[in-house]
Amino acid sequence: MIDIKTNSRKVKEGDTFIAIKNVNTDGHDFIEDAIKNGAKKIICEKGNYPVETVIVPDTKKYLNEYLYENYYPKFKDMKLIGVTGTNGKTTTCYLIFQLLNKLNIKCAYIGTIGFYYNDVKKTLNNTTPDTDLLYEMFLEAKENGCECVVMEVSSHALDKNRIYGLEFDEVAFTNLTQDHLDYHKTIDNYIKAKQILFEKTRNDKIAIINGDVEFHEKFINKNNKNIIISDTKGDLLIKDMKFNINSTDIKFSYNNNDYEVTTNMVGRYNVYNYLTSLLLIENLGVDINKIIDITKEIKAPDGRMECIHYNNNSIFIDYAHTPDAVLNVLNSAKEYKKGKIITIIGCGGDRDRTKRPIMGNIAEENSDFVILTNDNPRTEDEKQIMNDILEGIKKDNHIVIHDRKEAIEKGIDMLNKNDILMILGKGHEDYQIIGTEKIHFSDKEVVENYIK
Repeated sequence: MIDIKTNSRKVKEGDTFIAIKNVNTDGHDFIEDAIKNGAKKIICEKGNYPVETVIVPDTKKYLNEYLYENYYPKFKDMKLIGVTGTNGKTTTCYLIFQLLNKLNIKCAYIGTIGFYYNDVKKTLNNTTPDTDLLYEMFLEAKENGCECVVMEVSSHALDKNRIYGLEFDEVAFTNLTQDHLDYHKTIDNYIKAKQILFEKTRNDKIAIINGDVEFHEKFINKNNKNIIISDTKGDLLIKDMKFNINSTDIKFSYNNNDYEVTTNMVGRYNVYNYLTSLLLIENLGVDINKIIDITKEIKAPDGRMECIHYNNNSIFIDYAHTPDAVLNVLNSAKEYKKGKIITIIGCGGDRDRTKRPIMGNIAEENSDFVILTNDNPRTEDEKQIMNDILEGIKKDNHIVIHDRKEAIEKGIDMLNKNDILMILGKGHEDYQIIGTEKIHFSDKEVVENYIK
């Protein structure tokens, strides 16, 4: 694997340690630890140490160039697919991962829910990890027989150039709505960060674009072969969608042929996620009918409109934590609403405050009742977060229960007959971050334990 380390704790005898400055930490502070762990060479921007020391003006730039020159050639023959967008990245990539492997095209996945290949599943700290970790994953995937890697590419990663040196055979844009403005400051900056991915294409330069969302035209790059999905005017034309409680029937046309398929997913937005994955695979040279034939064998990732039936009621757990995602999942619930829709929702602390009142308003306008609760308050005052959400709420159809477990149990108690409980924000996550402490917490576990 890679012989240059950025984390002093991972240094083994004979390794080289490179001191990288990040937002919260400076690798120079850990050089002594790296030497104690066996580092025989230090690359840094300043200082003098008792082992071989190389001073460079910019260690991050040095590392990127070193990785690209020494390791990129070892895995560049793998097919690389990158998906970006505010919502839908995880589902689209996970569908591709499942479909390709069922088609006997060995594929690895990198994204929000982890690093997957074969039967290996590893958790990650970031949707798109730092460059050195990414390169290690590509090498690991390659060594384990993978022909293809599909990865989520976040706006932070693009802005921070974590994908340095990578070239993509295929890219896709799912949608772009308000999120991460605490970091990007403006929607325009957010768009510019996402656009970077569409300049990193190679070979046939395939770009799949959802043509039915705002800003999609910003991702139509003249140097790419752009394929548009739309229900009005596109290269792939959606002709009909029929929504069921656990599935969706889709009719579409592409390249002058008509197709029908049933997916094990719900929601209009998941029609676009599925069709994006289908087109990305078709453009690798796989017949569409082969993809359709195995579609019933795949599913959305855990915590994405994951349904638990309880008496005559349906409880959905979903990761929705942006205004658009919340609106999408609630609109999906309304497609098969018979009774009430009760929504449990919160907003993360130390993150974009401007979206909080918007999310509160969307929840109350599209639900019969709303329970506001904690969702990773981190180091921010939970009451301040709640006050921000409440600014967008105009009706008297809500209560505040800070304790998330108590909020979920209250929501279940309120279910009567043919009601829907939407538990939003955390999805697959199995933790709450309160202060700086990460505490085990799973929405799904709370539901399952309570209804027992």
